[in-house]
Amino acid sequence: MPPFGHPNSYYVATANATAEHPQLTGSVYADVCVIGGGFTGVSAALHLAERGYDVVLLEAGRIGSGASGRNGGQVISGQRIGVSALEKAFGTDRARLLWQLAQEAKATVRERIARHAIACDLKPGALVTAYKPRDAARLERTAEHLAEAYDYPHARYVSGPQLAEMLATRRYFGGLLDAGACHLHPLNYVLGLADAAVTAGVRVFEHSRVRRIQRTRPPIIGTDQGRVEARYVVLAMNAYLGTLVRELAGWIMPINNFMLATAPLGETTARALIRNDVAVSDTKFVPDYFRLSADHRLLFGGGETYGPRFPADIKGFVRNYMVRVFPQLADVAIDYGWGGTLAITRTRLPHFARLAPETFVAHGYSGQGIALATLAGKLIAEAVAGTAERFDVMADLQLRPFPGGTLLRRPALVAGMLYYGLRDRL
Repeated sequence: MPPFGHPNSYYVATANATAEHPQLTGSVYADVCVIGGGFTGVSAALHLAERGYDVVLLEAGRIGSGASGRNGGQVISGQRIGVSALEKAFGTDRARLLWQLAQEAKATVRERIARHAIACDLKPGALVTAYKPRDAARLERTAEHLAEAYDYPHARYVSGPQLAEMLATRRYFGGLLDAGACHLHPLNYVLGLADAAVTAGVRVFEHSRVRRIQRTRPPIIGTDQGRVEARYVVLAMNAYLGTLVRELAGWIMPINNFMLATAPLGETTARALIRNDVAVSDTKFVPDYFRLSADHRLLFGGGETYGPRFPADIKGFVRNYMVRVFPQLADVAIDYGWGGTLAITRTRLPHFARLAPETFVAHGYSGQGIALATLAGKLIAEAVAGTAERFDVMADLQLRPFPGGTLLRRPALVAGMLYYGLRDRL
């Protein structure tokens, strides 16, 4: 299992006050048992409760203590792979439907933040930067294609000279500026959703790791101190799935990504780095990503590892990536460094499935989980209520498990990452 519990991160240090939930003890009954207190699980619990279901949510640690409370905070347009690749894989009609669902995902995030008055530093705009010249040409074609074929006028190409005026770095050759994307404080967002779920009637239990699932009718979910009997089960553990449901493990691969937060830079210095205060990510296979916090720090993510351990010096590990982009920050103080474990799939599209008539799963967002996982919870609630058409769109993406299952997926992934990392460096 990946390192567990809330890290010593900037997000935890600036988290909104919220009540701690009790540990499950004894036996309880519910219409739906949701396992996992990240974006998927909390969103599913909230949407189900609003439909009138009696919901129990079990979280092994604290709400948002996994990847949902540790990530880069970027709410990006579209699926994890671009529209042209989706068209090639699934055809134009299915690609447009997947785009529309992703648009709804962003809208759902914004709507929930507004409806529940979630203070999570929501800011507009995201910029994808071209690490290689040919990437710049591809981003320019993408902006044109989105406007013409998808009626999306919010993305525009930024040339190299224009980009130099937006970012204080010469590392990139152009970019795609998306005014329809946004970024936020991810931990405060998921905590706000959880508070809304409790208000809607969800019973949340923290420090209640699920040890077993009896596939009886109805299913029985066991923890160390208690059990839940429920008509439906939602599996929302993502990279923390472990071996709980063995037939799912081969569909995802846990990987670790790392972030730092500088000391406050002051508004003038911070905005000199990122003039428009947008979230930035590049086109490397293992991307760098960065944005400004509400108190004018640089939040920078970079580097991956593929085993159960994190680097001993996370601040130093990520600093190496940061100074390649911003060498002028070589001597800046680093206040926080932390890591998180996420789940990827072979195609980088999320894995939705119905394991049995009463068991739903969604995971493997491959680094684009804030919006898509929020949407997943909504689609799961629809499917539980008997309207599964939209859930089935995501479940029918022709994904395949990693070859060799859990035994070979890590060495195969490491070999692939080394190959693509070498391509990035050449």
